[in-house]
Amino acid sequence: MTPPRDTPASRRSRANGDGTVYQRKDGRWEAAGYVLAPGNTRRRVRVYGTTRKDALAKLTEKMAASNRGLLIPSAQGSVAAYLMYWLESVAVHHLRENTHTRYAACVNRYLIPGLGKKKLAKLTAKDVRTWLNQLRTTCQCCTRRIDARRDQPHCCAAGRCCSKLLSPLTLTYLHSVLKSALEHAVREEEIPRNVARNVRTGTPRPRRFEPLTADEARRLLTASQGHRLHALFELALHTGLRKGELLGLRWEDLDLDAGTAAIRRTLQRTTAGGLTTLPTKTRASERRIALPTRCVQSLKLHHEQQEREREAAGTAWRDSEHVFTTAQGGSIDPTNLTRAFTTLLRKAGLRRIRFHDLRHSTATLLLEQGVELVVIKELLGHAHIGVTATVYAHVRLRLQRDAIDTLSTALDGPTIAETANGDGDEAPPCAALVR
Repeated sequence: MTPPRDTPASRRSRANGDGTVYQRKDGRWEAAGYVLAPGNTRRRVRVYGTTRKDALAKLTEKMAASNRGLLIPSAQGSVAAYLMYWLESVAVHHLRENTHTRYAACVNRYLIPGLGKKKLAKLTAKDVRTWLNQLRTTCQCCTRRIDARRDQPHCCAAGRCCSKLLSPLTLTYLHSVLKSALEHAVREEEIPRNVARNVRTGTPRPRRFEPLTADEARRLLTASQGHRLHALFELALHTGLRKGELLGLRWEDLDLDAGTAAIRRTLQRTTAGGLTTLPTKTRASERRIALPTRCVQSLKLHHEQQEREREAAGTAWRDSEHVFTTAQGGSIDPTNLTRAFTTLLRKAGLRRIRFHDLRHSTATLLLEQGVELVVIKELLGHAHIGVTATVYAHVRLRLQRDAIDTLSTALDGPTIAETANGDGDEAPPCAALVR
């Protein structure tokens, strides 16, 4: 029996656990060793270098990070594969159905075509920035071959590009979807950091809207007199409630004696469940608001009208417990409310606006009346006062200009009148001190 060979430690090229380093046939040097991986396991990694020293330095860096408890990225699949996993297994349980549908459209239309083929572990901030720059400067008719599918092409397929570019708001939204997906990959220890956070897209300008003036709002309310949903339009203009919040109101949410309303839910149409009652948009949206006296009176009249409709419908009545319903007691589809609102605008001779612009009209009119921004924030149910300040910055600027003009008029002082005797011996009266 041959005795075991004793090899002195000084003759070993690498100690046990330090990995191996050797030169490949193509001339490069390869170093391999075991590092910490997710699931409290160890995984063999390989690094390469032009010299033995380079390869050894890369392996030493990875093993040192592993000894500090940092996990090695395990994402070997593509960005497309992870995005589909995130949509189907993660986001679907945390997002509303409509939001999940929008996220899926962003992923399928823009993220996967632009970044899907790249390895998730090798995705860099430069890749994200290059992708955003391409979206910012490329016609979508060309990229998504929209024009080629039309019966009569009028853009790229016809030889004249329409340069239909994505808006800054859309680019910011796409960037936020990618950041959300990569943030979850970081939490699952698939990648060490979220590279999309290192890319700045800039702050887009708020979407422009045209709120109603005070005169236009009065004309709208006058035209809605006699309409079965007059109380809804009046409540929308006086409180700034969202469309879904108005349609989701139940009689149990109203205290007409105290003149208050509790906003707890919203009504939306979803692809799977149809008309569905959901919690409010955010936690801050769940609030209690005060009702104006005229809205309280309108709601009382509306309740009496609803009782008459209940008697007329008989057994066909569907008790949804909502404040605003159809003539048979069912929930009102948001699309049907939009149609009724458009018809009302036409009847009042007003320009066409969105129903959501009633909310903007409420905030604008309140600001012009000198109401504090924090009160408007609580009434509208914004999560942060910065949202209110940003959306209505143009209104605040106009109010600042009016205030400055008022101050300028005060500083000019009253016109100095001649004294009654007119002999000129007395000193002219001093202007009033401006405080």
